[in-house]
Amino acid sequence: MPRPHGFRYERFADGTVAITHHGRPAGTLRGARAQRFLAEAEAGDGQLVMARWTGAYKHGNERVAKNHPRNG
Repeated sequence: MPRPHGFRYERFADGTVAITHHGRPAGTLRGARAQRFLAEAEAGDGQLVMARWTGAYKHGNERVAKNHPRNG
């Protein structure tokens, strides 16, 4: 599975964090959640952290789910 890319985040003076993916809004965090996100993003792989926090990443089961009778 390829590594996530194209994520950026911007911090605002009021503590809000806006996350974008390829220039499109992917999520907004405020308060304690924003602080936890910033600590995690600065300590680890920022792209992977942003993908996980926004839910914009593949789970690995897309091909299997596509072939499921319910989705046919």
